[in-house]
Amino acid sequence: MMPFMSGSMGCRGAKDEEVFLRAVQDGRVILSADTDFGTLLARWGKNQPSIILFRKGIKRRPERQVELLLANLKRIKGDLRVGSVVVFEENRVRIRWLPIF
Repeated sequence: MMPFMSGSMGCRGAKDEEVFLRAVQDGRVILSADTDFGTLLARWGKNQPSIILFRKGIKRRPERQVELLLANLKRIKGDLRVGSVVVFEENRVRIRWLPIF
C-alpha cells in the first residue's frame, strides 16, 4: 500500500510546493481538502504525486474521511499508483489520471 502524507510527516505549515516535492521524493499520496494541490498538479505536468481531495460536501470530521477512504481504497489503489487525483464527494468518487493538461 502507498503511504500517505499528513501533518505528522513534518509538513504541517510547509508551503504547498514543499509538500508536493516531499510527496514525490518519498513516494507518498497527499490527502487534503485544499484544492490548490490540483492547480499545482496541472502546472507540474507530471504523473506524481497522487492526491486525494475531500470536497466541501463531506462533513470535515476525520472519522467520515477515513470511512470514505477505507470504503474505496481497494477501488482507487491502482489509480493512485499510476498517478491520479481522486476527489471524494459525499455521494460519489471522481478519478482523474495524471498528468493534467
